[in-house]
Amino acid sequence: MKDSKLKTTAEIDLMENAAYVVIDGQLTKVTPKQFGEDTIIWKDGKVLDVIRSQRVRVSGQDVI
Repeated sequence: MKDSKLKTTAEIDLMENAAYVVIDGQLTKVTPKQFGEDTIIWKDGKVLDVIRSQRVRVSGQDVI
């Protein structure tokens, strides 16, 4: 007997810039930011964490 898997679909806006992570059927949207980097950490074939870093360009500011 085969395992029956429930299929679920989600609708996303293809005109919106974003990345999506699906874990056990749950959808998480990773929203864009102006500058920076997102790193995905995997464990046992699933996304465990998303590390977000932000870049700030130095252009004569008094404080960052």
